[in-house]
Parts: sequence; C-alpha cells; structure tokens
Amino acid sequence: MSRTPLPMRGRGASWDPPNRFEPLHVEPDGCGSEDDPPPSTRFFRDHTHEVIATNDSPDVPLDAGINPYRGCSHGCIYCFARPTHEYLGFSAGLDFETRIVVKEDAPTLLRKKLASPRWKPRALMLSGNTDPYQPGERRLRVTRGVLEVLAEFRSPVAVITKNHLVTRDVDLLSELARHDAVGVTLSVTTLRNELQRVMEPRTSVPARRLDAIRALAAAGIPVGVNVAPVIPGLTDHELPDILEAAAEAGATTAAYILLRLPHGVKDLFETWLEQHFPDRRDKVLNRLRDLHGGSLYDGTWGRRKRGAGPYAEHIAGMFRVARRRAGLDGEGSPLSTAAFRRPPASGQTELFGNGATPVPGPADGNGGSPADGVIPSPGGDPFRSRPARPAAAPAGSSGTCGGSW
Repeated sequence: MSRTPLPMRGRGASWDPPNRFEPLHVEPDGCGSEDDPPPSTRFFRDHTHEVIATNDSPDVPLDAGINPYRGCSHGCIYCFARPTHEYLGFSAGLDFETRIVVKEDAPTLLRKKLASPRWKPRALMLSGNTDPYQPGERRLRVTRGVLEVLAEFRSPVAVITKNHLVTRDVDLLSELARHDAVGVTLSVTTLRNELQRVMEPRTSVPARRLDAIRALAAAGIPVGVNVAPVIPGLTDHELPDILEAAAEAGATTAAYILLRLPHGVKDLFETWLEQHFPDRRDKVLNRLRDLHGGSLYDGTWGRRKRGAGPYAEHIAGMFRVARRRAGLDGEGSPLSTAAFRRPPASGQTELFGNGATPVPGPADGNGGSPADGVIPSPGGDPFRSRPARPAAAPAGSSGTCGGSW
C-alpha cells in the first residue's frame, strides 16, 4: 500500500491487505473520495457438513463452539478473527466485514449432532470467533435457530456478543438458565460513542450493550462483561469505569483481554490509527511493543491475551482492583450438563415440555471440525453467488479461535 487510504463511513477497515495464501493481490489506484459510498455487505451460503468446531487452546475456557457466521459486519478494526477469512480466499480487511459466509444449515446439523448417541454432553461457545448477533442475524436468524436446538436439548452454552440483539432471544436464554445451562457475556471496549463509531462501527453503542446486560440480568440470565480488547494508550484508562457501569447494570462477573494483532490485523490497525488517531499512533504501538517483547504481537499461548512485563502487570493490577471495587470478583456458576436430554426418535419434543430422555454424564466428548469450502448460492435474496474457489487452511489449523494467534 503506497499511501494511507481514506477512512470509510460505517466500516472499520478501509482497504484489503494481501491474502497470505494467495500469490496475486489487486490494489486500487487510490482515486476516490471520503464521500464515496462504502461497499455493501454480501452473504454467501456455506454448506458445511459439521457445525461444532473444537480447539486445544489452553487459554480458551471451552474446547468446542459453534460459529453461525464466517466474517463479521460489525467491522471491529481490531478483530483477531479477521485472518480466518483468508482461508476462504478473501482478505482480512474489507472482505471480512462485507463478505459474510452463512451456515444456514447450522440448526439442522446441530440437532443431528446432539441427537446422536455418540454425543457426550458438553458446554459449547457461541461463538468464540465471529459475533453470533452481527447485523445480518436480525434477518437471517441462524443464531436463533441454534439456540432453539440448544434449549430443546437443554445443552449448555456460553454466548459472547457486542450486540443488543441478544435480548431478542431472552425467552430461549431464560429456559436454559432454568437448568444452569447458559451464561452470556457482553463485550464492552469503550464507553465513548465517538470512539465506538470508528472502531466498532456496526456494533451496538456502549449504552445499548449496558441495556442488554440490564435486560438479561432482569430475566434471571447469568451475565458478565468482558473488557475486550484493552488497547494500551487508547482505552486502558476506561477499564475501571466500564466495570463499574457493567456492575450497575447487573453483570456479576468480569474479564479482560489485551489487544491481539495476528497476521494482517497489524497492518489494518496501524493504518486505522494513522487515519483516526495520528497523534496517539506511536504511543499505542510502543506500548504494545512493551507488552510483547518488542513486537506488536506475541501469539504464544498464555501470553497472547495478557502480555508480559511491567505494563502488563500494571493493567492486570488495575483490573483486579477495579473488579473488586465493582463487586465483580466472583467466578460465576459453572455450566451444567445435568439436564441434557434427547427428543424421542419419533419426533421433536416441545421446547418447554417433558417427554425427552435425560442423558446423565460428565461434560466431555468429541465435537466435529468445520468444513472450509464455500459453495455458491444459486441466487435469490439475501444470498448472492460467487465463483467457487478452494479454501484450504494450512495443516493443523482449524480456522477458529483455537490457533496459536
């Protein structure tokens, strides 16, 4: 990229860095205006054969999850999941937030998986990679379908989102909460609308995320807050205020994660700083280097989320004090598989009824891994077609949050 591109309204990224798996890269000539309309969001069908992805990361709390969407139109500039879009032949930049691959068969595949006698009940993440309540979910309702299956089986799930849309599904979440089978985490990065608008342009504004915490807590659904990511030199000073506001809204647990910049996200984030905060660019980048031994990112398990050194210790200490003062230092209740049940083979059980077969046992077992191929749609709204292209991930990589990024 020869020069800093102009920012785009409503988008976090403003360009497409090269795909690290592709030999060719097309770069626009730079002739454009800040008033040009941003690219529209397109949706593609993903006829994957597996819906549960597993990981072996020691710093991810659950080892299995469901990602209804690949790519995320929230457009968070810092999103660690951006490089996973390169497995599909896309870029980690604008493509990630404008080319959304939808697992519309996820509820059907999940029902088949949970109904199998070989499935051993275990808690699942929803999703751990891209946001299950990104804007397209309002219309596509794939996450809603997944939750309907989980509630039907009383299968425990941990939901992570930045979107107030999660409150739409309070009926299903409440049913799971009756069986200690759900926990919801709202990710809050900043309380400043002016920062959220350019950093996370299509997420819910901070006040709406706090409203979501309030609504979920009022419904008896366990809810926590994750200050993620903490960006040194830009948002770290807000950490105590975020925890206090979340506690007042009804959160009972709290966590934080430092900014992660794997692969092409480093270049995207540096460009974004130059566009929006040129006066803070060097301060932010230098503090990141302090956290990662001179590099902008260290993907080593156990360090990628916390960093190391004096400044990492400062942030950790500030978090501990603020969490204790806000009354958020509890560990929360573990998700339970005790109420897991399977519908009778003759038909689907009623969601809030009885008649299903309970399945006792510990929360262990084996899930599947996602297929990486994207099959083009034959056409029709809201999906659009594109030429089929291979999308093989490197050996040993699942394309989920379980990698060593």
